[in-house]
Amino acid sequence: MTEYKNPLLTVDIIIETTGGIVLIERKNEPHGWALPGGFVDYGESIEDAALREAKEETTLDVKLRCQLHTYSKPERDPRFHTVSVVFVAVAENEPKGADDALQAGVFTKDKVPKAIAFDHKKIIDDYFKWKEKGFQIFNE
Repeated sequence: MTEYKNPLLTVDIIIETTGGIVLIERKNEPHGWALPGGFVDYGESIEDAALREAKEETTLDVKLRCQLHTYSKPERDPRFHTVSVVFVAVAENEPKGADDALQAGVFTKDKVPKAIAFDHKKIIDDYFKWKEKGFQIFNE
C-alpha cells in the first residue's frame, strides 16, 4: 500500500487595526515575528479556523474582510509542507499575545520587525502591495 503525504492546511490572518497590522512573537520554533495563524482542525472551515486562531493568539475578535491569497511553496515552513490561506481582517481593540504567542504588536509597513518567521515577510509585502494596487499583483 502506498503512503500518501499531503500538505497540511493552515490559515494566516492579516489583522488591520488602528496604527497598522498585528504580528505576534512566536513562543515555539521557528522563533520570530509572524502573522497570527495556525492549522485548520478536522471538520472546521478555513473561515472558522481564521477567527479561532486570531482570537487564540491575539485575544481579538476579528471580522474577516477577504482572502488575500493562498501560499503553497513546499519550503514556506521549515518543519513541513503547508498550504496557507491568508485572510485580511479588521479588529478594533489592542492585541495581547496569548496561547503560543509571547506578545503581540501593531506594526506599520516601515516598522515591520526584521526577524520574521516562515514566508510571512513575503505575505506582508504582498499585502502592502495589494493595498496600493489591488489583486492584480498576483498575476504579474
